[in-house]
Amino acid sequence: MTKYFKEVEYKMDVDFLVKLDKAREFAKVPFVINSAYRSPEHKESIKNPTSSHIKGLAVDIKTTDSRTRYKVLNALMQVGFNRIGIADTFIHVDDDKDKSQQVIWTY
Repeated sequence: MTKYFKEVEYKMDVDFLVKLDKAREFAKVPFVINSAYRSPEHKESIKNPTSSHIKGLAVDIKTTDSRTRYKVLNALMQVGFNRIGIADTFIHVDDDKDKSQQVIWTY
């Protein structure tokens, strides 16, 4: 069971949500989720059929200012996430063990 996120609400992997919940607690700022689970038929999934969103192992967290971006990024790394993508308005995080680990990329 998680404090901030519900598996049924997001159709996500439970272990992923528990870890995300820990990061949210550490960050002490709300995690507004822009994108979570995506079906294989979703337009973004069709463009990227290996997306971790399809597995329920990824979310995009809204971050529109540098202080929030820092808090979210720091918290994600503190709880052990090591696959992170940074964009101007969101941070992608996933826990997909089938992909390269210890990577941070930009959009």
